[in-house]
Amino acid sequence: MLKVGLTGSIGSGKSTVVRMLAGLGAFVIEADAIARELMQPGKSVFRTVVEHFGPKILDEAGSIDRRRLADAAFGEMGGSGPRVQELNELVHPAVIGYQDEWMEQVGREHPGAVAVVEAALLLEAGAAQHFDRIVVVTCPVEERVRRWAARTGTDVAAARRELQRRLAAQWSEEAKVQMADFVIANAGPPAATEAQVRELYRKLAAEAAAGRVSVG
Repeated sequence: MLKVGLTGSIGSGKSTVVRMLAGLGAFVIEADAIARELMQPGKSVFRTVVEHFGPKILDEAGSIDRRRLADAAFGEMGGSGPRVQELNELVHPAVIGYQDEWMEQVGREHPGAVAVVEAALLLEAGAAQHFDRIVVVTCPVEERVRRWAARTGTDVAAARRELQRRLAAQWSEEAKVQMADFVIANAGPPAATEAQVRELYRKLAAEAAAGRVSVG
């Protein structure tokens, strides 16, 4: 089995690339979905995060409101400074452990598989050594802003401010590319991205089938 970590800056189109890889036969999981599960009421990560950030991050039903948590972690405009590193230290170890267990299970059940973990902060979390290959998805900043505005239903100016706030906690795109084994340039039409992803999967699947990867 080939363990693949896929990352990129916010708004670069990581989820789009992951969906394409899944359609080609890769096993995929998203770190954000793992974090959502681990922060459900009753889970240990939920209790730890609420203890550190307080009940202000909870909604009326007693669940973590991700917008409120983002404001607390990244710093509200005109409010307190960012505490994103604190949040990452609480959540990342549990997410990485979950990812490792998932990949081990995929490897047991499908020895020749390509297992892809999509994580925005994969490199920042120091998780690169958990993977055989690193894929970075790139996209120009203004395109990322446009996509974020469309996704969140906000205007471009608000989207730009929000991305700047969040990008302050991430490595630059250039730094991520330096760590990459493969780069997907997701700036053009979907067909162009899909062609790159097909070629990427061909190479990854060939490696997985040949067994030219590290074990454990």
